Amino acid sequence: MKDQSEIKDLTLCSQCLFYKQSSLFLSEKDIHHLEKNIYQLKFKHGETIFKQGDKSRHIALLNHGIVKFNFEENKERNLILSIVSAPKILGGANMFYRQRNLFSITAIGDCDICMIDMNEFGEILKQNGKYALMLFERAMEMFETSILNYISLANKNVNGRIADILLYLSEHVYKNQSFHLLLTRKEIAEFAGCSKENIIHTFSHLNDDNVIRTDGKNLTILDKSKLQMISRLG
Repeated sequence: MKDQSEIKDLTLCSQCLFYKQSSLFLSEKDIHHLEKNIYQLKFKHGETIFKQGDKSRHIALLNHGIVKFNFEENKERNLILSIVSAPKILGGANMFYRQRNLFSITAIGDCDICMIDMNEFGEILKQNGKYALMLFERAMEMFETSILNYISLANKNVNGRIADILLYLSEHVYKNQSFHLLLTRKEIAEFAGCSKENIIHTFSHLNDDNVIRTDGKNLTILDKSKLQMISRLG
């Protein structure tokens, strides 16, 4: 995590999704306690928010931006497990699996994140069972896309995997059929479980068939129905 000298106090914003959800379960006293233990950080593209193997110390609230969850098998092989956009609770699994981060979380583009001290937050969870259950459900949602991605890897060819990823990015991350793709071809390959050359070849084929249009980092899905068909047949 960034040096503590870069952290500034931040009062919980009433428009924050986390604040709204928390206020349904917590007393004003508990909300005030959270406010005293929450800090705002800004991360630039490529900066690590949580590092795989490090000791868990914070829960992170992604207020703006996109992040990737990546797992390093060894120094030569990195896997992207999931990609999510704000608003999301990050590091939620560490509320229930303590000690070490299971994977790294890295900023894609600029991100605004609030950090909450794990120990202080844990005390509130112990006293508020329904609140803890709600956060547990949110934490489990974070792994749903990872599980579905690996089902795709196990059962689909390269074209099907890439179609799945483009549809996922469009529907769940950028929420638009046209978007500025900050991921490199190498990162998409790590998400799809294939080579960078596979990504370049498939993108070229999809461009030629007018399924997508790429212009540098900009990507537009021109024929969503056809892309969905490739996903199903893959």
